[in-house]
Amino acid sequence: MLTEPRKRGRPKGRAEGSEDSGGVRALERALDVLDVIAAGNGLTLSEIAQRLDQAPSTVHRVLVTLAARGMAETDRQNQQWQIGPTAFRLGSAFMRRAGLVDRARPVLRRLMEETGETANLGILNGDAVLFISQAETHETIRAFFPPGTRSALHASGIGKALLAHAGPEELRQMIRGLRLERFTPTTLATPEDLTADLILTRERGYALDNEERAPGMRCIAAPIFDLNGEAAAGISVSGPIHRMSDGRLDAIARAVIAAGRELSTGIA
Repeated sequence: MLTEPRKRGRPKGRAEGSEDSGGVRALERALDVLDVIAAGNGLTLSEIAQRLDQAPSTVHRVLVTLAARGMAETDRQNQQWQIGPTAFRLGSAFMRRAGLVDRARPVLRRLMEETGETANLGILNGDAVLFISQAETHETIRAFFPPGTRSALHASGIGKALLAHAGPEELRQMIRGLRLERFTPTTLATPEDLTADLILTRERGYALDNEERAPGMRCIAAPIFDLNGEAAAGISVSGPIHRMSDGRLDAIARAVIAAGRELSTGIA
């Protein structure tokens, strides 16, 4: 008696979604969740579930698992989910492979020595700047943004440098998604004030955080462009206002812009 040859593929008796295929599907679902979180500016469970067309209970189980491994985290005040510190660690491995952090290290060091202030490297991370490298000044009073620190886009030199070079429609959407929290009396906490400052930032080639995140501290930042001409990262110098006085701003700005241009060469 002839029998039909057994078809290659899923082992007989395993229902789709169980064991091997189920494990892969669970991984795919987790990666889908991470993609949505990374693309958002802070999303609630309902928003994530809606974008994935998944049941909130299913998405919640994935988020809890991701949070336990540090891949995602939630703000208890607004119940919004963001990328977690473990994702930064994994992303840092890519950044090392891509070479930006390694290429930036001597530039940051030279910028710190030239200006006497802390030099920083940052990238866009949702609705915030994620600092990925730093050359710290030896001064007692100094700015300190260790790798992995996040800072609000609208109250950050690098954040404003990146926003200023976004496309018009992309910029409108990003500003609409920002929570324009007022940290100090000089924080640009309205869309109108922020937009006006970004226009000025683009015209002069650098962004200025003038005590907008922390009283007594200033930051000057410039974009780093990739081969497509898009602002892929930012570089900055931060320090106390008594050392970063009005009389020094032009000189520091020229040094920061030059560093940004140097690092823009050859970024894929």
